[in-house]
Amino acid sequence: MKKPAVTLLMLAAICLVPVREPATGQTGGTVDLELVLAIDCSYSVDAREFALQVRGLAQAFQHPDVLEAIGAGPTGKIAVSVVQWSDSTSQGIVMPWTAIASGRDLQSFATQLFEIRRTVPEGGTSITAIMRYGADMLLTNQFNGRRLVIDIAADGRNNNGGNPRPMRELLAEQGITVNGLAILNEDQNLDKYFERNVVAGPGKFVIIANDYEAYAEAIRRKLIREITGPIVS
Repeated sequence: MKKPAVTLLMLAAICLVPVREPATGQTGGTVDLELVLAIDCSYSVDAREFALQVRGLAQAFQHPDVLEAIGAGPTGKIAVSVVQWSDSTSQGIVMPWTAIASGRDLQSFATQLFEIRRTVPEGGTSITAIMRYGADMLLTNQFNGRRLVIDIAADGRNNNGGNPRPMRELLAEQGITVNGLAILNEDQNLDKYFERNVVAGPGKFVIIANDYEAYAEAIRRKLIREITGPIVS
């Protein structure tokens, strides 16, 4: 798809956070999906829970169903970047935009994921800011994605950086999808909160993990669904 005509200043006007320029990829070209994977590093996530997120994500990229889903797309290629986040001023790219089109690409990406360390300081939970930051990442990279998706995993509600609803409405208008992985270890109604306030755009959805131990299986299902794309009836 053509990159949405939203500007960084438009995004910043909704979320009063200074605009940062995310790192862009080294290569471009058309891909079936541009995917931002956002890892929660807020106060509620301890070292063990962070490690479970990282390991679960890495294991998902090693699963053969993920490779099959990528290969089934029109180009057989996706682009992925990983970011950590907490409060409205704390977001950081830990894996830059990477093209994935083969089993070797997947294994290399997974190997790097296993090595990720926590680099973003603990803080509040600003889902609004990570939506805006993820949109910046999608709009400023060198890929041309048929679909643009921000994948947000969190175990708590937005409590910092403004109401997420105006941001999700803007992103939906621009054809950017926001999906959620709600980890219910502290808030049993977090999935409903995500449905009402966070997820947006074509084919949006929320997947539940009852706790961090269930995260790996949930993120694998979520990843395959995002790569495959919405079902057209």
